[in-house]
Amino acid sequence: MTLILASKSPRRRELLKQAGIKYRVIPSDIEENSAYKRPALIVRELAYKKALSVALRHPGSPVLGSDTLVYCKGQVLGKPVNHKDALRLLRLQNGSWQAVHTGVALIWLEKGVFLAGNEVSRCRTRKLTQAELHDLAYKHHDKAGAYAVQDTDDIFVEKIEGRFDTVVGLSMNLVRKFIKKAGLCTK
Repeated sequence: MTLILASKSPRRRELLKQAGIKYRVIPSDIEENSAYKRPALIVRELAYKKALSVALRHPGSPVLGSDTLVYCKGQVLGKPVNHKDALRLLRLQNGSWQAVHTGVALIWLEKGVFLAGNEVSRCRTRKLTQAELHDLAYKHHDKAGAYAVQDTDDIFVEKIEGRFDTVVGLSMNLVRKFIKKAGLCTK
């Protein structure tokens, strides 16, 4: 059985590929908003909504959804809407610790499987100059917090406490746990 990934994220695809998990991509088209205020609940809900939106169209297939956000200085940071917003996000995080929350959900309607969870890792960013922040703000408009820890030329993140894949956007230990609970053989 091939898993459906309800995301167009190349980073999530790469993590699944590295783990040897067979999948195909059918991105979710949900509005990414939540009434929750706690980051852990937000990412869990959005991962679930993404998986469910695709699972409703493909009830015979297991569907994996994921969502990631950054929480810094009491603020939830998603993807920047433009360069100015990216610069604002980077300035807020500059030289600080932040929490990166990733939610994962696996839904397989035909089998009655409804699994969701979340993980958190912490990142400390380097203190960059305004010019360095301005340059960095052009790079990552498709990533929560406006940075990309997996890019070798992204100098922003100095230290990670917790799982690297959680920061990248797909907590693989949750993925493996859910695949096992669902009785999926993906190799």
